[in-house]
Amino acid sequence: MNIKEFESVLKLPRAKRYSYFIKKVVDYEEVWGLYDDGWAVSEDDDGNMLLPLWPRKEFAEFCAKHEWENYKPKKIDLYEFMNDWLPAMKEDSLKPSIFFNNIDSIKLEIDTLLNDLNLELEDY
Repeated sequence: MNIKEFESVLKLPRAKRYSYFIKKVVDYEEVWGLYDDGWAVSEDDDGNMLLPLWPRKEFAEFCAKHEWENYKPKKIDLYEFMNDWLPAMKEDSLKPSIFFNNIDSIKLEIDTLLNDLNLELEDY
């Protein structure tokens, strides 16, 4: 990915970054998180625990700052993510935080994310 694409995608509004996320994770069959003896998590203003996720290693790396400065991008296979991770996250009341750009992200229900991924996979 070139720097111009990287910077322009980071500046997209949340909804467009979410669409980009869905398309890219299905294209590459991988999801990225930050890991350091455990996965990076955050909390929203309502006290919900969030797992930040990105479509590409470069975006995760860009967010490895402040409390996550020791974290490194780690790949998750898309099918493992859909079949194992999302059900476990739902059981643990952990919500996905999609495509944080150090400003904001999309926070949504697991069923919505799973449905959107399945819809995108139908095109392949």
